[in-house]
Amino acid sequence: MNDAMKRHRAFSWNELMTTDVAGAKVFYGELLGWAMEDMQLNMPYTMARAGGKEAGGIMAIPPELNGMVPQWGGYVTVHDVDASAVQAQELGGKLLVPPTDIPSVGRFCVIQDPQGATLSLITYVEMPGE
Repeated sequence: MNDAMKRHRAFSWNELMTTDVAGAKVFYGELLGWAMEDMQLNMPYTMARAGGKEAGGIMAIPPELNGMVPQWGGYVTVHDVDASAVQAQELGGKLLVPPTDIPSVGRFCVIQDPQGATLSLITYVEMPGE
């Protein structure tokens, strides 16, 4: 796990949710020189690497979000996703995706601020040897 993922309150990950994963892999691979690696998490996922380092991920828009416009989303690391989800609601935000585990990665949620902007919050699991 890199240092950005451990830094509380810092952006740590970027992820594209799209209707055309294959097309996105070609586009961003050629545009930015990213190497793409397909993997299976709890769904098919593509890891994009720049210079051998993880740069972001690409995945299909899940069926429960049918109709969503393809978009990049950012993740901010927090110490406690569950507590941050509650705090966001107390501050007038909405919880769009409740705290959910991602096996071998961590726990995340998606919030919407009072103005309508969305953001994912995540607490990563410690990787062996960290």
